[in-house]
Amino acid sequence: MRLTGLELVRVGLPLVSPFRTSLGVETSRDVLLLRAVLADGSQGESEGWAECIAPDDPFYSPDYVAGSAQVIERYLAPMLFAAERLDPASIAPALARVRGHRAAKAALETAVLDAWLRRHEMSLAAYLGADRPRVPCGVSVGIMDTVPELLDSVGRYVEEGYVRIKLKIEPGWDLEPVRAVRQRFGDIPLQVDANAAYTLADTAHLARLDHFELLMLEQPLPEQDLIGHADLATRIRTPICLDESIVDAATAAAAIRLRSCSVVNIKPGRVGGFLEARRVHDVCRASGVPVWCGGMLETGIGRAANLALAALPGFTFPGDTSASRRYYDVDLTDPFELRDGTIDVPVGPGIGVEPLPTVLHRLLTGRSWLTC
Repeated sequence: MRLTGLELVRVGLPLVSPFRTSLGVETSRDVLLLRAVLADGSQGESEGWAECIAPDDPFYSPDYVAGSAQVIERYLAPMLFAAERLDPASIAPALARVRGHRAAKAALETAVLDAWLRRHEMSLAAYLGADRPRVPCGVSVGIMDTVPELLDSVGRYVEEGYVRIKLKIEPGWDLEPVRAVRQRFGDIPLQVDANAAYTLADTAHLARLDHFELLMLEQPLPEQDLIGHADLATRIRTPICLDESIVDAATAAAAIRLRSCSVVNIKPGRVGGFLEARRVHDVCRASGVPVWCGGMLETGIGRAANLALAALPGFTFPGDTSASRRYYDVDLTDPFELRDGTIDVPVGPGIGVEPLPTVLHRLLTGRSWLTC
């Protein structure tokens, strides 16, 4: 199969409520979608969709949506157009000359992979090796203005059936909100995410989180500091989970060897695609390190693919693959619904979903068509 066309589609989606972390506040998303068209001689064409998880600004990682769009147009897409034959395993090597830009590479890989799988009438879940028809879902709760506001929000998610709560924390918003949630909701599965907001100088303070019997403390220190995380892990009881630090399978192996973490959050867009995400999963599983699937406020396009990954056997913690209405009043696809604390894994060919044409047209902010 050859790539014969690539469409870059931009849509704007407001969030149902502001989502605040130590990195900033998001009220809407500028979403970059890719539509890849592959041709296979006399067998005709097949199309595939993907979502780029790059946010508006380069605060979570070096990737940001405008930069991802530019590098795809200028460098990555021409490399794939030049490839005489594409299959899933050939995509990453074809793009390897470009350093970084993992979110853009992941989006391109997923779009081509979706088209390739549709041609072969295989679901992404089956291709990756998923072994579950549905996955348990947690929810990520942002930093709030007040503790009562936080408790109201957590209460709604508990009533909706989410099986795990994750609280975003930062210096000045950590012990008090965690204590309040524990007191109000008892022994619900609870974890916290710092988005690298602390340093080793905060060790004694972070150790006070041990009292709350959390599932994990996610990414407390800067992403490059694997040694610091290993040091911190010897000084606190709460398991450390790495997110931003894990950019590929090799980094995951290094972090595990250094004992920098005992849990890993896998985001396909952060590690360069679903094939690399599967390799991270395999490395962690071989080492007995549990993993879970993180989220980046994805629409249904990105959420569908994440659910396929989250159904792999090593994903033993509930992920941030929340229902569509957690973030959007109207999703780009048919909405994903929470049922008994779980969401069904798509079973159709490829990622199993496509954008709804009427919704896409209404939210469209721009599109461009690339050919070889």
